[in-house]
Amino acid sequence: QAQLVESGGGLVQPGGSLRLSCAASGFTLDYLAVGWFRQAPGKEREWVACVSSHDGSTYYADSVKGRFTISRDNAKNTVSLQMNSLKSDDTAVYYCAAERLALSCYVYTRTDFGSWGQGTQVTVSS
Repeated sequence: QAQLVESGGGLVQPGGSLRLSCAASGFTLDYLAVGWFRQAPGKEREWVACVSSHDGSTYYADSVKGRFTISRDNAKNTVSLQMNSLKSDDTAVYYCAAERLALSCYVYTRTDFGSWGQGTQVTVSS
């Protein structure tokens, strides 16, 4: 059964770090664009970061640029999101998504991604 599973969420103090992982089973992430999205209570799901399939380019939302890093580990069939200098505004459920996308991943919206994980909660609070 093909699925994506996120892990690594939790409670962290402002200024702290977390590393989220998105593991795929039943299919390989090597040739897919992978994105991280997040949804805070009462808000729409928003794009956070993505890595393109054709050249591995990475892109970030302005709100996380310089603090978050997305990376692939093809040997482990995972994509990670390293989150540093966390703020209370980063509190949300984080989802990874994958899709075969021909163009640079930042031009696509969440509706273009067909495979989604169940999400992992990140809470930034003192």
